[in-house]
Amino acid sequence: MTHLTNREARKLWLHQNGLLAAPTRAPDVMAIIRDLGFLQIDTIRNVVRAQDHILWSRSQTYREGAVWAHLANRDLFEHFTHDASLIPRETLPHWQRRFRDLGQRTANSDWYHSGLGQAEIRAIRDRIEREGALSTHAFDTKATSREMWARPPHKKALDQMWYAGTLATCHRDNFVKFYDLGSRVLGTVDHDADPAPQARALHAAAMRHLGIATPSEVYKFWAATSPAEVKDWLASADLVPVTLDTAQGTTHRTLATPEALAALPDLPDPVGRLRIVNPFDPAFRDRTRTERLFGFYYRNEMFVPQAQRVHGYYVYPLLDGLDFVGRLEAKSDKSTGALTVTGFWPEPGARWAKARIARLDAELARFARLGGLTSVTWTCPRH
Repeated sequence: MTHLTNREARKLWLHQNGLLAAPTRAPDVMAIIRDLGFLQIDTIRNVVRAQDHILWSRSQTYREGAVWAHLANRDLFEHFTHDASLIPRETLPHWQRRFRDLGQRTANSDWYHSGLGQAEIRAIRDRIEREGALSTHAFDTKATSREMWARPPHKKALDQMWYAGTLATCHRDNFVKFYDLGSRVLGTVDHDADPAPQARALHAAAMRHLGIATPSEVYKFWAATSPAEVKDWLASADLVPVTLDTAQGTTHRTLATPEALAALPDLPDPVGRLRIVNPFDPAFRDRTRTERLFGFYYRNEMFVPQAQRVHGYYVYPLLDGLDFVGRLEAKSDKSTGALTVTGFWPEPGARWAKARIARLDAELARFARLGGLTSVTWTCPRH
């Protein structure tokens, strides 16, 4: 049994996720996504969208929107891990089961029952076959409900076929998804392919990207297999049992790859800069793990009514070295060219001396430039 101090565990985790070293690597989008395993995408744009922020956090010469060329040229395909994501094309052979499973699940779901007849659904597919890639705006059925999550019938039909791999994302234009035939974008989708070797390949890839993980975390990485399949794979996997000190002073049992542990003695100390982290960053999205390792409690309040929020709508964690030292809310104002900080919450116990404040100001200026902004303003106290 290998034991890691809490500091060692933090260093290893940030290293595995590309947040330990300075973000000065070349803006090689595919290399970064291959290191991470996949890239979650999200439509909300407070300053920049999540996918651009995540890439920029590893390479601050990356420029907004550069990722989409890799979807259009088929280096990446878009599908659903725990959420909508861009996945390296080499993962496709192991993803056939996911098309099958999500296709069946959505076909049986009341939510995706569009109300359209089979002939009407086939007509949507046939139109895309004839005309080429089309967005949802090319169709004109109307939602029958005014609820937030209501979708028009054609959108439900398009998405069900997308989950099944019958359709696939050809490209995005200003984040609008264009659907084409899966056979044109993905190649042959084989729902009958043996799922067992696919599961083993996905588990091995998950563990390689995570470096250190519990069985539950291996399962949640792709969310594309089952806990039972993870358990079977772990029975013969070449992994090292590990205990680590948590931020709460307890001991936590987990597993690590030999390669991750071998790299640990040579890992550098974190760079002397503060990072504004995206809430959807892969290093951060498992809130339970973040709290266990860093003692930092965070909950996404985007869909919490404003009066009930503790912090704000889109709140960025602040990582300084190996510590989360606070959080802030910021948004862009294109009319003035300003990044506006509307909320700032130092973490209890974190010292915000002049040097740390200077590091935050420097990172805010860099973040503003990523969003095409020229200045930073504060509408809340800076302490």
